[in-house]
This record gives sequence, structure tokens and C-alpha cells, in this order.
Amino acid sequence: MNRPDRRSSPRGRSTPRQEVKLVNLALQGGGAHGAFAWGVLDRLLEEDGIAFEGISATSAGAVNAVICAHGLAKGGREGARQALREFWQQISRIACLSPVQPSLLDRLTGNHRLETSPAFFLFHMLTQVVSPYELNPFNYNPLRDVLERLVDFEHLRRSPQVKLFLSATNVRSGKIRVFENHEMSADVVLASACLPFIFQAVEIDGDHYWDGGYMGNPALFPLIYRCEQSDVVVIHINPISRPDVPKTAADILNRINEISFNSSLMREVRAVEFLNRLVDEGHAPTPDIRQVRLHAIEADDIMQHLGAASKLNADWTFLTDLHAIGRRRADAWLREDFPKVGLRSSIDIQGRYL
Repeated sequence: MNRPDRRSSPRGRSTPRQEVKLVNLALQGGGAHGAFAWGVLDRLLEEDGIAFEGISATSAGAVNAVICAHGLAKGGREGARQALREFWQQISRIACLSPVQPSLLDRLTGNHRLETSPAFFLFHMLTQVVSPYELNPFNYNPLRDVLERLVDFEHLRRSPQVKLFLSATNVRSGKIRVFENHEMSADVVLASACLPFIFQAVEIDGDHYWDGGYMGNPALFPLIYRCEQSDVVVIHINPISRPDVPKTAADILNRINEISFNSSLMREVRAVEFLNRLVDEGHAPTPDIRQVRLHAIEADDIMQHLGAASKLNADWTFLTDLHAIGRRRADAWLREDFPKVGLRSSIDIQGRYL
């Protein structure tokens, strides 16, 4: 963490410069719901008092992380904000060409779930019986074009502003692989965001990868072992709990999706809590083990009303709604919990995760 220094005021007096608190970010994946994390990042980047040491991310979170890191390297905080907006704008423009669109009824009622969209229903059924190797034999992925157009990966590898850790799932071994700055490429981002029912597995160094969310959504251990700062801010996309038992087929599938993509995070938080107890009791296995302070920015009350289908809805109105929610939740976190950074966790780990 940077120490406060002093600078001269216009009248020649020394005044303390604002202390900058370094944090690590953990960005979940979730398709179009990643626009919520865009809003969170957009708000945090406005604050001079907070900076990022490392970002661990998966899927849509990995895209946000790379775009943000690229923007920071090229144009500082404002460059990162502009890069993120441009990326999501381009994704929305591409989505306009997709047959998977909200129906007229969806648009009239403000329903973003896509479940009344005939095109989505047909697409969903097709992906259950036809593999992407048959449905998309040329393996076209429009996200590759956007990434290669917007991100200077060579510069990102040479001049990293933040430590990046992007997770992908090895298809054959079932193990997680975490890619770091020196390995960054469009293929790495696509591997982290590879939905196996829609895209062919991404090959890197002779191995094939699917979405990292199956094994780490996101992975916390790189932030604990490869970063110096002890504060980790998890930006949640998938609701952890729900008040009601799902009863429709769509809601059951959606809840299975949420539980599956939260399971790795829940396991890691349990390990973090166990290590924190050992440190508190003076029984840390090695001297380098330190307390991990966890924080969270979420909108579970909003996300609970969005189904898994809406993760494919890149309509600009929907994306900007999520962005606005992300900004508001980040603003509330800055007011209420940011003062706790560097001192203690701002969430009840036992109550929320365990």
C-alpha cells in the first residue's frame, strides 16, 4: 500500500496527498451480465484513492480484466474507462446481427430474460443436440475480432499495469490453468470464455480449454500467493442464494447454473477462512501466510430476477441498465466499506459463504 506523501499547496504550504489503497479484484464470469462488472470498474476507476495490484478473472470477467488492463497501460484511468465502454458498445453492435434477440413482447415489457424469444428457444434446443464442431465448423467467434482490434496484447505482455490471472478449464485433465501477463493473447481470453455448447475448445500449447468458470469463478489463490496486498474485492455476477425453490424447468436449470459456477469460489473462501483462523491463533503453517481480507460488490437482489438466458442478451439498453446498477453498487461500497480496506474484511464471511 502506498504511504501518504506531501505536496505543495498553491500558497506554498505542504498538504498531505490522498492515500492510495491497493486492492486485488476477483471478477466472476456471466456473459452479458458482465456489464454489471463494467459499471463497477467504471466507478472504481474514477476514485484516485483506490488502485489495483492484481485481477483474477474468468469468462466475461476475463474480458473486462484484459480491456481494463489494456486501457490502464495505454491511457491511465480514463483510458481504461473509455476502453471498457468501447468494448461493450461493440459487443452490442455485433449482437444486433444475431437472430437471438429479445422478442417484441420482451421489449414492450422490459423483460431481459429472452425466454419468450422464439429465436433463443430454437438456438437453445439446437445447442443441446448439435455440437459447435457441427454447428460452427469454421469456428468463427466474433469476440476474437473485437479483442484483436481493441487490445494491444504485445504491449500488455511487455508493460503490465496490473497483474492478470485468467482462468480456463483444461478439457482433458479437468484441471484449472491460470494464465498470467506474459501469456496474454486473444486465445487466452477466448479460452477463459469458451462456452462448450457454443464454441469449440480453444487450443493453447497443445491443450484444449473451456470456460474457466467450471474450476475457478474466479480463482482466489493467485491473488493470495502472487500478490502482496491482502484485500480482495470479489465482484459477484451469479447470486449465491435465492429465497425460493425453483419450480419451472427454466428456473431449475438457471439455479443449477448458478450453483455450479459459484462452487469453486465457495470452496476457496472456506480455505481462506480456515487460513485466517490459523493466523489468528498463531498456527500459520509458514511465516508468509497472512490474513486475507475479503470484500464484495454484488447485486444479488437484481440478478435473482434474471435467468441464465439473459446472459446472451447484449441489447444495449440491457447492458447500460446493468452498467448503471454496477456503478451504484460500487458507489455504495466506496461509501460504506472502502474505509475498512487495509483493516478488516467488510463482509461476514461465515454468514455469506459458509
